Amino acid sequence: MSESNSFTSHLVELRSRLLNSLIFIFIVFVISYIFAEQIYNFLVDPYAKAVKDNSLSRRLIFTALHETFITYIKVAFFAAIFLGSPVLLMQIYKFIAPGLYKNEKKALLPYLVFTPILFLFGALLVYYLVMPLAIKFFLSFETIGSQSNLPIQLEAKVSEYLSLIMRLIFAFGISFQLPILLNLLARIGVVNSEYLKTRRRYVIVIIFALAALLTPPDPITQVGLAIPLLLLYELSIFTVKFTEKRKKEDIKDA
Repeated sequence: MSESNSFTSHLVELRSRLLNSLIFIFIVFVISYIFAEQIYNFLVDPYAKAVKDNSLSRRLIFTALHETFITYIKVAFFAAIFLGSPVLLMQIYKFIAPGLYKNEKKALLPYLVFTPILFLFGALLVYYLVMPLAIKFFLSFETIGSQSNLPIQLEAKVSEYLSLIMRLIFAFGISFQLPILLNLLARIGVVNSEYLKTRRRYVIVIIFALAALLTPPDPITQVGLAIPLLLLYELSIFTVKFTEKRKKEDIKDA
C-alpha cells in the first residue's frame, strides 16, 4: 500500500471513529433532554439544601419566555459532553493504538483511565463541597431590612445558577487533569521531578491566579480550586518520579 493510500485510510478511520463518537454524544443528548428536568433538579440540589433552613421563601426565577427551554438544552448538552467524553477518548485511543509498541500501549492506558476519574473527582468536589459553601457565603450578604431601608434578598435566575455550576464543574474537572499533563510532559522529556520541585514557588502563584480566573470573585471557590490543585501538583511530583523510574527500566529492558 502506498503512503498516499495509507494516509487516506487513516483519515477515513479517524473520521469514522469521530463520527461514531458524535453519534453517541447526540444520542446521549436526546436522552438527556428527555430527562432534562430531573438532571436540572439534581444540579439545583446544592442550592436547595443550602437554603432549606432559611426562614425566607426561596425560588428560582426566569425573566425571558425562552430561558427555561434554553436552560434544558444546556443541561442536555452538558450531560452529553460529560458522559460522551470517555467514549471519545476511547475512540482516539483505538485509533492510535495500532501504531504504538506494546510498552507504549501499557504506558498510555493509565492516562486514559485516570483522565475521566480525575474529572469526576473535580466535579464531585464542586457539587458536594464548593457549591454549598459558596452559596452560604453569598447568602451571608442578604439583609432582612428595616423601616429605613429595603431588604436585600437573592432571587437566583435559572440560567445563571446553571451556568455557574456547570462552569465550576468544567473548571475543576479540567484543572484536575494537572497530574496527567505533567506526567505526559515528563514522559516526553519536557519536565522532570527536580524541575517541578524547583519551580514550586512559581506554580503556587500561577495556580492561585488561574483559580481567580476560572471561578467567581469569591474566596470560597478560589481557595476551593487552588488547594486541591496544589495537592495535585505535589502528587504529580511523586508520580513523575515513578514515571522516570519506569522509563529507565524500559530503556534497560529494550
